[in-house]
Amino acid sequence: MIHDIFMPALSSTMTEGKIVSWVKSPGDKVEKGETVVVVESDKADMDVESFYTGYLATILVEAGQEAPVGSAIALLAETEAEIEQAKQQAPATASATPATPAPSAPAPSASPSAPKPQVSETPVAAPVPIATSRNGRIVASPRARKLAKTLKVDLATLQGSGPYGRITAEDVEAATGKTPTTALVTTPAVTSVAKAAPPVSQPVHVPSGAIPGETQPMNTLQKAVVRNMLTSLEVPDFHVGYTITTDELDKLYKKIKPKGVTMTALLAKAVAMALQKHPIVNAAYVRDAIAHPNGINISVAVAMPDGGLITPVLKDADKQDIYSLSRTWKGLVDRARAKQLQPDEYNSGTFTLSNLGMFGVDRFDAILPPGQGAILAIGASRPQVVATPEGLLGVKRQMQVNLTCDHRVIYGADAAAFLQDLAKLIESDVQSLTM
Repeated sequence: MIHDIFMPALSSTMTEGKIVSWVKSPGDKVEKGETVVVVESDKADMDVESFYTGYLATILVEAGQEAPVGSAIALLAETEAEIEQAKQQAPATASATPATPAPSAPAPSASPSAPKPQVSETPVAAPVPIATSRNGRIVASPRARKLAKTLKVDLATLQGSGPYGRITAEDVEAATGKTPTTALVTTPAVTSVAKAAPPVSQPVHVPSGAIPGETQPMNTLQKAVVRNMLTSLEVPDFHVGYTITTDELDKLYKKIKPKGVTMTALLAKAVAMALQKHPIVNAAYVRDAIAHPNGINISVAVAMPDGGLITPVLKDADKQDIYSLSRTWKGLVDRARAKQLQPDEYNSGTFTLSNLGMFGVDRFDAILPPGQGAILAIGASRPQVVATPEGLLGVKRQMQVNLTCDHRVIYGADAAAFLQDLAKLIESDVQSLTM
């Protein structure tokens, strides 16, 4: 019998996938549950396993090409005798469309690109399951195997840091004493509140492979961002700004930072506690109805080094203590760096934070994410000359925040009341964040 290997739906928004690499070659024996191909989804590169035991007869979609979700990307023959039969029916089954080729140019001489770790993830509606191999083989990503061969590293001696103990390219590099080259670049909403710094000291994010004067095709994650942003254009939104004094927040952060607390966790906790009093700001519009989620899940927007945006989620941020929340955030950042986030770790948010203040940005408008009612843009915290209640002049650190709201759910008074309570908490009740 001949079986199709389909392009799986690795996320709810995925309409097509790109083949990163084939782990098996035509004619190779394939065990049930064994990784056959690596596919690029909206958020990560993931291993795709075979449902059946047999032989990879023919590949219909080559590495670098794209195919719609649910279309056949290869044929699997149960016996060697059926391989030729599968090859004969291949042309009628193929349905892939080549991806736009990247412009040809000499490779940069500065440093080679870092291997991209592959991760396993549970599919939303996939004909082929995603998981680590369960057939007794050493579980390692294709790039880790290739790197281990180049660097002469025995995979059997390594302990994997990936899901289910899977060996990644970073593990191989670490075994040779090299510093892992994969890095996370954070931009809109990262790990600290925004204190102004000299512009010259800020890192500039340049996507790898960018060639001046050339047109560079988008990767799958960037395409997903485009689709989300176009969806947001249909929402009637509005913006409400507020100035918050951060002196007390800065003092608290300086005090508990040595205990591993991050500013992102402090901001997320403060927002979550304010949302407890204003559940309508945590709600979303759904087909002429207002959907109130079961929890307060704070998404924090993070830019990826190779382009695109991902939003790790701090679940039930109002219920976690600040120390647990900080540890959770660190784990999310580590998995985002290795492209190992599971779908519910980046698509379950009910409210989003976006922080460009670390770059010295005073204020900005954030675009409303699909499926949410509001997003808070956080600007830089700067010393400002202000008038005291006694009529004197003083200096206080202040930051500008700007709330973008879906007007179908949230009205101006709702947004203003939420920001007012958030400001009160940060300015005069900040100690409650540690309780």
